[in-house]
Amino acid sequence: ANKTESKYKFLKFGFVVILMFPPPDAPKLPSVSVSPSAEIVEGSSVTLTCSSDANPAANYTWYKEDVINPLSYQNQHVFSSILPSDSGKYYCTADNDLGQKRSESRTIDVKCDKVSESCKDLSIFITNHVVIVLISPPDAPKLPSVSVSPSAEIVEGSSVTLTCSSDANPAANYTWYKEDENLPKAFGQNFTVTKFRPEHSGRYYCETQNKLGRHNSTLQQTIVPDYSNVLHVTRYYNLITFFK
Repeated sequence: ANKTESKYKFLKFGFVVILMFPPPDAPKLPSVSVSPSAEIVEGSSVTLTCSSDANPAANYTWYKEDVINPLSYQNQHVFSSILPSDSGKYYCTADNDLGQKRSESRTIDVKCDKVSESCKDLSIFITNHVVIVLISPPDAPKLPSVSVSPSAEIVEGSSVTLTCSSDANPAANYTWYKEDENLPKAFGQNFTVTKFRPEHSGRYYCETQNKLGRHNSTLQQTIVPDYSNVLHVTRYYNLITFFK
């Protein structure tokens, strides 16, 4: 009986569970990481992550320097499709009931896609981790230039495209006209005739317009050679050859 009682006491009192809780603590200096860590290209997804040891767990807030309002209230701030205008210096704060800490700033440099609309009026320079953004001032359209494709001789039945270009901010709207005709032929930077015929020959011009003004291009002459006589002679020659 004593042996059983001794065993019982061992099972009941032989193990002591000690739970150790870390003491409450204000957030430590937050660290900021950027993913991807390689070159950031316009249109890609970018994630900023803020981390800090704290007890109780810290609440996080994201800021961009020189912007008063917070960007988000999570430990991660995500750009699903980042733009050159998102370039800048970012930091986060971590806080709980015992205090608050601010991270060091991290610079985001978004490489511009030169063919995109967002880069036409935006230039970005990084100097000593300071982001300088230069935005082109508003401007009426400059004198438009017109190009023709193909640039060689135009043959009846071929496809011909006229292209109009003009520097403007904001971007210009384009309208195509044929000389001595009041109604527009087309709207847009390109004007394409899929099957060019002699009656399409003539002088064309484009008009560029934005809210600051408008400008017309010089006239562009487009002509289809008339091969009707050559075709007639060829048929006649073939006819003579046939009867020989």
